[in-house]
Amino acid sequence: MASKQDELIKAFREILKGESFGSQGEIVDALKEQGFDNISQSKVSRMLSKFGAVRTRNARGEMVYCLPPELGMPTAKSPLKQLVLDIIHNNVMIIIRTSPGAAQLIARLLDSLSPSDGVLGTIAGDDTIFIAPADVTRIEETRKRVEDLFENV
Repeated sequence: MASKQDELIKAFREILKGESFGSQGEIVDALKEQGFDNISQSKVSRMLSKFGAVRTRNARGEMVYCLPPELGMPTAKSPLKQLVLDIIHNNVMIIIRTSPGAAQLIARLLDSLSPSDGVLGTIAGDDTIFIAPADVTRIEETRKRVEDLFENV
């Protein structure tokens, strides 16, 4: 039998799938209508963050909350290979594109590399990482080394 928490999560995901709610207050009201009386705006806010929900335009052009197609926020247990979408360079920096929300997690791993590995440091946003290579004349070698990190996980 499903717990009340499991039922809440299922209802929350269904609400976001409908892409009809533009505010946290509207989500609270919708959950209360479904019998979740103890739900608060701060709880909804935490759930939105936990599941990686984003505000985007729906088919009607309204700003609404929805879940990203990648099943929500990555965790330390997510296979890193699946979170890395692309690794390219422009002869100056190496750029990694990731699933939404995964860049910080992956950048933390990359920050453990050293200049002898070809990496001076990283800057990470939500879904993009910039790597400053130790030597731009060996940037393709460094890009390949970084790519190999994710092939073996």
